[in-house]
Amino acid sequence: MSHIPVLLNETLEFLNIKDGMNILDCTFGGGGHTTAILEAANVNVTAIDRDPDAAERAKGIKGKYQDRFNFIESKFSKIGELFQGKKKFDAVLFDFGVSSFQLDIANRGFSFQKDGPLDMRMSKSGISAEDVINSYSEKDLAYIIKVYGDEQKSKKIATAIVNARNEKRITTTLQLRNAIHSVFPFNKLEKKHSNIDVATKTFQAIRIYVNDEIREIHEALVSLPLILNNKARIAMISFHSLEDTVVKNFGKSMEKCFSAINKKVIKASEAEILKNPRSRSAILRGFVYNENKDLG
Repeated sequence: MSHIPVLLNETLEFLNIKDGMNILDCTFGGGGHTTAILEAANVNVTAIDRDPDAAERAKGIKGKYQDRFNFIESKFSKIGELFQGKKKFDAVLFDFGVSSFQLDIANRGFSFQKDGPLDMRMSKSGISAEDVINSYSEKDLAYIIKVYGDEQKSKKIATAIVNARNEKRITTTLQLRNAIHSVFPFNKLEKKHSNIDVATKTFQAIRIYVNDEIREIHEALVSLPLILNNKARIAMISFHSLEDTVVKNFGKSMEKCFSAINKKVIKASEAEILKNPRSRSAILRGFVYNENKDLG
């Protein structure tokens, strides 16, 4: 397994890190951004992640940076509850989506590249992808795949899933992938010029639904004014249009107290994409908070 933080230099620049700052990393993941922030200046970092495995990875960083680092196992949608009236931050980072560790570990069930149980739960609790795939109606599956995956063949894929589960319960990632592949002509699957598997959008859709990711992002963003110091800077990295739409709408609806750092989105360079293919879809937006402006 390897973890390479996406758009690292650009993110550090957006956050404008200086000695003495209190910084919140809402998506700890593999700790790449957190470590870089701690190395950039004499700052204090609080990191959040709902994944129990991330809590284990955080122990190594805690051992190195001691009192300068604190980890909280929680959903980032809870930042208002966690910090309101307790601590305010000078900078906040969100790196949305799934982490490399979650993708690389087959038994987490996020990826179709390796066969594993059909799970996809970031917190390892609650409804799983297997539950959704095997119990939801064909109509509901088509809706999820269309809305969260922007998949044009959502109805056909939902039908294929239902047909497959009628023969045998779908319990693994490769079973689901095979059901999805059955919808597409052979020549589509064999195209060598494309690195994007036709199952990608459906897997994305199920993952987003299982983890309620869009609502989680919205709730976190609307809570930000409760936990920010004046002139605090926020960096948000999105990986698909649904995430970025929430961020853009946040910027527009809260423009009276959040001003954009960048008018044009920042994307990974060709050099970074070659080094880290996951960065190819990354979009960075930044904002500065002004508590003296009217929220109304």
